[in-house]
Amino acid sequence: MDYIITSKRLGLRNWSPSDIAPFIEMGKDEAVMQHFPKLLSEEESKDLIKRLQLHFEKHGYCYFAVDLLETSEFIGFTGLVNQTWESEYTPAVDIGWRLKRAAWGKGYATEAAKACLDAAFTKFGLEEVVAFATDTNFASENVMKKIGMKFIGTVQHPSIVDDNRFKHCVVYRATKS
Repeated sequence: MDYIITSKRLGLRNWSPSDIAPFIEMGKDEAVMQHFPKLLSEEESKDLIKRLQLHFEKHGYCYFAVDLLETSEFIGFTGLVNQTWESEYTPAVDIGWRLKRAAWGKGYATEAAKACLDAAFTKFGLEEVVAFATDTNFASENVMKKIGMKFIGTVQHPSIVDDNRFKHCVVYRATKS
């Protein structure tokens, strides 16, 4: 497997056709998607993978597919994406992650995010990375803290404006220095 980033237990790589079916299942899982505006249809999941592959071709990074190195099992994604929606914190490079439920509680999100954040500065030459999570997503906010990111504010993400479950997104930042 051609891994772009590896950690002790995980490999981060570009997407492959074998990722489509398990990613579609993740997008239909209410627990996985509880901090997002809605579940993803099969077409929306496929479209997201296509957009991530195009982002990778253009920038050399994306939300990478994540495998367990021991078994090569796809468990979700972690990576970097250029965010251009309008706010005081964008445009920016965002670090994000989404793992299937069976991979929760094992430290994989933190491990993959830490490896990805390190690569952002050493491999991809970025100066700053931000992270966004809905105000209800304490698990993701905890990952942000564990990888050394600092809280810098809140923002109204355009996709949750009319969603009564969320007030806003928290924003964290890490810089190269």
